[in-house]
Amino acid sequence: MKMQRRLALAVSLVAIGLGAGHLVQSRAAKPVASAPGTDQAALSDEALARPRNVEQLAAGADDLAPAPGLPLAGLSGPVGSGGTLGAAPATGLPDASAAADCPITLDLLADTNAMIGVTLIAPCRPDQRVMVKHAGLSVTAKTSATGTMFLNLPALEADARIELSFGDGEKIASRVEMPEVKAMQRFAVQWLDQDQFQLQAFENGADYGQAGHVSAAAPHSPAPGLPAKGGFLTLLGDATVDLPMLGEVYTFPANGAAEVVLEAAITPETCGRELMGETISATGGKVSVSELTLAMPECDAAGDILVLKNLVPEMKLAAR
Repeated sequence: MKMQRRLALAVSLVAIGLGAGHLVQSRAAKPVASAPGTDQAALSDEALARPRNVEQLAAGADDLAPAPGLPLAGLSGPVGSGGTLGAAPATGLPDASAAADCPITLDLLADTNAMIGVTLIAPCRPDQRVMVKHAGLSVTAKTSATGTMFLNLPALEADARIELSFGDGEKIASRVEMPEVKAMQRFAVQWLDQDQFQLQAFENGADYGQAGHVSAAAPHSPAPGLPAKGGFLTLLGDATVDLPMLGEVYTFPANGAAEVVLEAAITPETCGRELMGETISATGGKVSVSELTLAMPECDAAGDILVLKNLVPEMKLAAR
């Protein structure tokens, strides 16, 4: 299926010919930890005091245009007749006069292991869906009851630009320099709503359940220092919002070998249809995005798992 790269609010979740083999393993699908919501830790005075390089953006027509023929529910109108994808209904938003009294601020912090600390303060936008975009990565988040949002995002580019979008099209963006990412290698998968994929990494010849197996169930904590000495997985996206956009990003260890595969569980929600998503490869700050589509078996195969291999040969990922 040919899809336009720019979906409304940059959904970026469409079809690929994998060019890679897949197999069905007849083992029970293990439950995978859902992507966490945004961290609502208290904002420090230091974060408020940091200088900001913020762009206040207006909604563009290309951000609100639907992609034709997308077979997904949850659009605010029929595709091809003005519907929008990825944008939650604009309800309870402040009027123009109130917006002047409630400025939105975005602060970015370069953290260890090339992670970006994102802090949003939007006091007149409590409990709202937020689209977070960076270098081809697009995931959803949600503001707190006080209009704040905190999350950690793996940097994919050295000159990292983060853009946040609200349901009514209002945007805010900022940049932060992330030179450490040039020494790192990352691989990500992202999807929309129930089109879920699971990223599995096997370090130094590990097998399922062993110490070197990295997954959503065992994401591992990054070791101190850059580049990271051990690989780790970052789970992204808030699944509680409308049309959630979720993802997983694996950071490769600086030393040792790592093998990565993607899995797709055959469930009543996924069987008998196509799953769509994207993979993102980032090596030394250079990013490559590939479309991903997978025709799922019929529902009598529920409980099995499809394993996708040889996804990114340029990153030298061994076939499992």
